[in-house]
Amino acid sequence: MSAIKNSKFSHLPRIMSGPLKCSLEGPALLHSSRFNKGSAFPENERANFKLHGLLPPNIQTLDEQVARAYQQYSSRENDLAKNTFMASMKAQSEVLYYKLLQTHLKEMFPIIYTPTEGDAIQNYSRLFRKPEGCFLNIRDQDSIDECLSNFGSAEDVDYIVVSDGEEILGIGDQGVGAILISVAKLVITTLCAGIHPARQLPVVLDCGTDNEELLNDDLYLGLRQPRVRGEKYDEFVDNFVKAARRRFPTAYIHFEDFGLPNARRILDKYQSQIPCFNDDIQGTGCVTLAAMMAALHVSDVKLNEVRVVVFGSGTAGTGIADQIADTIATETDKSKEEASKQIWCIDKPGLLVKSLGETLTPGQVPFARDDNEWPEGQQVDLLSVVKHVKPHVLIGTSTKPKAFTEDIIREMAKHVERPIVFPLSNPTRLHEAQPKDLYEWTDGQALVATGSPFDPVEYGGTKYVIAECNNSTCFPGIGLGAVLSRTRLVSKKMLVAAVEALKARSPALEDPKGALLPDVEDVREISVDIAAGVIKCSVEEGLAQVEGIPGDDDKLREWIQAQMWEAEYRPLEKAE
Repeated sequence: MSAIKNSKFSHLPRIMSGPLKCSLEGPALLHSSRFNKGSAFPENERANFKLHGLLPPNIQTLDEQVARAYQQYSSRENDLAKNTFMASMKAQSEVLYYKLLQTHLKEMFPIIYTPTEGDAIQNYSRLFRKPEGCFLNIRDQDSIDECLSNFGSAEDVDYIVVSDGEEILGIGDQGVGAILISVAKLVITTLCAGIHPARQLPVVLDCGTDNEELLNDDLYLGLRQPRVRGEKYDEFVDNFVKAARRRFPTAYIHFEDFGLPNARRILDKYQSQIPCFNDDIQGTGCVTLAAMMAALHVSDVKLNEVRVVVFGSGTAGTGIADQIADTIATETDKSKEEASKQIWCIDKPGLLVKSLGETLTPGQVPFARDDNEWPEGQQVDLLSVVKHVKPHVLIGTSTKPKAFTEDIIREMAKHVERPIVFPLSNPTRLHEAQPKDLYEWTDGQALVATGSPFDPVEYGGTKYVIAECNNSTCFPGIGLGAVLSRTRLVSKKMLVAAVEALKARSPALEDPKGALLPDVEDVREISVDIAAGVIKCSVEEGLAQVEGIPGDDDKLREWIQAQMWEAEYRPLEKAE
């Protein structure tokens, strides 16, 4: 990324080149994860910062440190031990931590994120060594502003991830352990989009927990009480949002793993007021839609004609449905209400219909069908809906393993030439179907994307690469665009632009047998594409608050790249 060295960007506040000012020295410097270089400190810095005698004499390169760290990592006996090793490394040296991750990205991604991070979160209180992030609790709301003040002043934080821990990574209520999902999401924003690690803030809103195992655990570190709900809960969330906006007025707020009753409600309340985002709703929707758009291109189905069935209508399922409806409405002449009629949502009661009334969540209401669409007494299970609707697309977010049976997939394949089937539930054991079965049941005609990584499938002498609907290819780029433009809001058009940028990278556009989504190894470049689309929309809609954003596409990419943090040691200069 040559733009990083380009002097024309030296005025930018987040320029990521040149020396770093450092006021620490001696042991204090070695204990700072931001500045510590360990054995890579050059001789002049060892002298200037009083490090002689504190380090072995041999000076190593960052690549040599990565090689040693990888040997240590590989010696750990299981994935959770590897996750713990990486957490310790992050506390020692941010640069080495991220360089190690970048060097072995595909191998380590499941260790620092799903599924292993779920194990770490479940064991948070038992593995606890060093606190990271901001811990806010519902009993002490008067001190929220004071707590946030520990993390800097107005210009010090760009990106906040906040969770209340009610629905973590498919493992449910984890209470105060949710701080680790906020930490993990921010690691991904740095790794995938170059958000500066020192300009992030992970937050947990501890409202108690309904997890009996945690409540009965003597080592549990969170509030030992049932989860608070209702008016007091809403007041807590609102007090946090207002305090965060006062303390960090330009920060982007990312809501993560809130429970089904609250996630959509909170997003709906704040998305017209502040720059905010919910990855479980919008991120999942964007990446799934990008895969679907690529599949529609391969199958030659028009967006205004597509029929979609969503099986599992919780936060993720309704988020996907909402994103599809928004895109149909944006790209065609249809209203959002008309677009929603192309989507059929199924949940525990069966097909969502209007007579379910108050049992529908706010996210489900727009997709509830008229009861008179179905003959009285007819079953509204998945197979019946597939027979009736003849969908082009079947999306699973149900966490019901093997729910997409052979009968259902073969029924779907009777009516459409290229069935588009996305079993997205995590972890792998909860997938609605195995990719190899989907190809067998459709004679190799299925277009498949999954929620977890799968090896390629061979059928009829052809090898099919399985796309992973990994939110990490999408949400970091959206956040980067929002941060760099200092957008006042995150609009629907911005999300559609993100989808288009991700879809444009689909290998299936060049080769119909290719994956529907790009590989996560290309995520830094993908994030630049997505950020560029988001920034252009922000400027066009009058939401951007940064002056001097380039209008030319190539210059805009350089401008973005110049402000992306890189895992490399920068020279240190003495600061008072």
